[in-house]
Amino acid sequence: QVQLVESGGGSVQPGGSLRLSCAASGYIHNTYCMAWFRQAPGKEREGVAGIYTGSGSPYYTGFVKGRFTISYDNAKNMLYLQMNSLEPEDTAMYYCAADPNRSCPIVVVTGHSDYWGQGTLVTVSA
Repeated sequence: QVQLVESGGGSVQPGGSLRLSCAASGYIHNTYCMAWFRQAPGKEREGVAGIYTGSGSPYYTGFVKGRFTISYDNAKNMLYLQMNSLEPEDTAMYYCAADPNRSCPIVVVTGHSDYWGQGTLVTVSA
């Protein structure tokens, strides 16, 4: 069983930055896809980015546009999402997810993942 706990959310002005963290506990082998999702008020959950725990290869959805960077620290079992140039449209609850079998494109695009965190809220407003 894998448990995920997100942190790092908060309020920030447009153009600002935040770094989200996700602490993973349990057995995470080197072929996991670790991913970030978000759900804005009144909208469906959408994938943001994913990364393989072994290779570190990332996968990003199009709207990231180079503003977000996903990373994973194997030694600490920590997943990160560095978010720069934040926009009001980035306001959402951000969730961490982990899947031992599915590829990152499948996880991020379909939203299917075995494990989920509880989320951390990001608010971008002036």
